[in-house]
Amino acid sequence: MTAVSQPLLAMATTPPSSTPAAASSSLSGNGPPAVPPAPVMQVIFGLMLAILLGALEQSIVAVVLPEIALQLNGFEVMAWVVSAYLVASTVVTPIYGKLSDLLGRRSVLSFAIVLFFLASVACAMAQTMPQLIVARILQGLGGGGLISVSQATIADVVPLRDRGRYQGYVSGVWAVASMAGPVIGGYLAHYLSWRWIFWINLPLALIALVVVRRALKHLPVGGRRHRIDYVGALLFGGGLTGVLVFLTRLGQGQSALAAQTLGLLLAGLAALVLFVWQERRVADPMIPLAMLRVPTVTICCITLFLCFFQLIAMSVLLPLRFQVVGGAQADAAALRLVPLTLAIPFGAFISGRLMSWSGRYKPLQLVGSLVAPLAIVALAFVDPHAVLLTALVMVVLGLSIGLQLPSGLVATQNAVPPNQVGVATALTAFSRMLGGAVGVAVLTTVLIGLLRHSGMGVADLRGGEDILMSMFHRAMVGGDTADAGAVRAAAEVAFRTLFLLSAAVSLVAPFLVARLPEATLRGSSSTTTVAASMD
Repeated sequence: MTAVSQPLLAMATTPPSSTPAAASSSLSGNGPPAVPPAPVMQVIFGLMLAILLGALEQSIVAVVLPEIALQLNGFEVMAWVVSAYLVASTVVTPIYGKLSDLLGRRSVLSFAIVLFFLASVACAMAQTMPQLIVARILQGLGGGGLISVSQATIADVVPLRDRGRYQGYVSGVWAVASMAGPVIGGYLAHYLSWRWIFWINLPLALIALVVVRRALKHLPVGGRRHRIDYVGALLFGGGLTGVLVFLTRLGQGQSALAAQTLGLLLAGLAALVLFVWQERRVADPMIPLAMLRVPTVTICCITLFLCFFQLIAMSVLLPLRFQVVGGAQADAAALRLVPLTLAIPFGAFISGRLMSWSGRYKPLQLVGSLVAPLAIVALAFVDPHAVLLTALVMVVLGLSIGLQLPSGLVATQNAVPPNQVGVATALTAFSRMLGGAVGVAVLTTVLIGLLRHSGMGVADLRGGEDILMSMFHRAMVGGDTADAGAVRAAAEVAFRTLFLLSAAVSLVAPFLVARLPEATLRGSSSTTTVAASMD
């Protein structure tokens, strides 16, 4: 499954050059005083490289999966090369946020880069498919920290009011990685070897490590005694892994009632229940559950979950629809997704600029959450052969999602004390990644179910991937035959139903955003700041 993530766009304004971290934090009320100056643009450059590593690895692998499976003789577990990275990076994201609050951003981010570097070497040298999957798990454990700690570090050097503007850089990196990843992967595999999609990480990781170590040396380390809840971290990681692997197996067409699949779900849920019990009893929990009682944090995490539920699902399902129903080739289907990919960072850029100008985030989230389900409904009924109209609707959907991304992140950071910005930022990143994983698994499972009952003659096939491959073959190779036409018609009905269900899910967001407390961002010109309570 392709995990297409967030959003870029270069900022239209000239950013401040070297802004002291201490001054930024003091003016915004968001950080410890008396910190030596940190070169903001140097910091941002290092963080962009780190985020590029994590984002690129989510998109560069999927295009060469068939070649990898052919060389390593592992078609039956091919999908896990992507899923292993996605599950591992999702699980550790909140843990990295907490550790960076305690141990400091510089050391934790450096560890994530080094782990990612070593895991990339292991991926490139893998001789069997199980070896590659294990290496991808380790790579995901590093990749989860690259993204969450980098975004938390921005909070240390940029005032809240201006933070939305800097998300344009982050959004741009995601967009470049999402579009360039498959292209780079294809060319490397064609002209060199699939192993070069991992070797290419090494120089980028080394540059990122050097820049991050140098740029973040002035940032403060946690000013209190380290009390790490290792038991809570293990319970959370193990429980969430069980649930995500269960969802991933569903998305691959496995039966939910199979003993192994059901056992994963039950074991994961049991571990998560124990995790909640553990977090309630320890003095310094890995994930402060009290933070989830802050309405702003909870609502923003849910809306970001829904954003990526839709984004990842559309990024997977739309190209599939363009090929099966619209008759487009694979390269043309990928190009037709560009309007959605570019509109998201542009929406994020607009959101950041408006937040910096107004100091408000709720109107942006409300507009975005209202428009998104309407755009998805429009996609359900637009003829996939209508290229321009489909592109226009995708632009509207991308803008609506982009409006919600930086506003949700900044609103969450604004609602928590400065010493919990790291774990709060990680929670938002976790919500996005979890939404993507759940969205792909759930909607793919629904699509397979719809196709099984569509009268296409595939009900006897057991695996979900077999159904999709059969549909591809019969629609793309059948030409203008009656059988191919019936397949396309049945597939279009299935996709339309799926899009309408997806739009119904996204309708939850505007009702939640309507209850979102409005607070003036710290560091704004307004003298009235409404702070969210942790009580």
